[in-house]
Amino acid sequence: MDVRNLEGKVALVTGAASGIGKATALALARRGADLVLCDVDEPGLEATASAIRGLGRQVLYQRVDVSSRHEMRAFAEAVHQRHAALDLLINNAGVGLGASFRDTPLEDWDWIIGINLMGVVHGCHFFLPPMIARGQGGHVVNVSSAAGYVATEPLCAYATTKFAVLGFSEALREELERYGIGVTAVCPGIINTPITRRARLRGAGATEEARQRMVAFYERRNYTPERVAENILKAVQRNRAVAPISPEAWVLYYLKRSSPGLLRKVNRWLARAAGAASD
Repeated sequence: MDVRNLEGKVALVTGAASGIGKATALALARRGADLVLCDVDEPGLEATASAIRGLGRQVLYQRVDVSSRHEMRAFAEAVHQRHAALDLLINNAGVGLGASFRDTPLEDWDWIIGINLMGVVHGCHFFLPPMIARGQGGHVVNVSSAAGYVATEPLCAYATTKFAVLGFSEALREELERYGIGVTAVCPGIINTPITRRARLRGAGATEEARQRMVAFYERRNYTPERVAENILKAVQRNRAVAPISPEAWVLYYLKRSSPGLLRKVNRWLARAAGAASD
């Protein structure tokens, strides 16, 4: 898909109230797209919508819990009353969970799978059929993570969902190619977004002090959501199947493919670096 000029195109971004979702929505608006947005954070969502209107673009937005099939169905029905089909679907909504397997209650598994994985599935389930039926192609972006191809302690449940999103995206890409619809799995590394402030932490080290150290680590790294957004659009332009974003994400991606032994050493070093912020 040519993203250099999106005049007349319609893009949906989930999790658009802040972070990568907000930055991507604004980047799309600056290129001429009209936006459809959802999030559970209503004030943040309204702020994003206001910024898009300030850029002269149309925007439809609604508070939606992507883990709820009922809310996503109702949202899709409302969207399709206004737009016959999307041109670009960006399943970005996600949450964080810092916990080892033994410290993760089943309720947290339900929560993170519901949002990080089923939110992506729901987005595709309710918005892809009209895209296919229209017969004019399009593109789907599913936000995975570098933790979707290299698991790092203590991110067992989080990594599980991101591995699943990556695998789902690769399988979906094969199915949709015949319809001219591209699918890209975006895999950010260490990005300075609000997810670190809102993540659930479990276990002996799950203190507010640990959270603040983790937030400070991500702020020092300072790879911004705006840089991620620009890289997402480049990946769509090039129809990439997998798009690592940030230097460490690329290093881990290539080591995964070429040198598993070295990968383990680098991954442990990164885990220690991040752990210094949360231990």
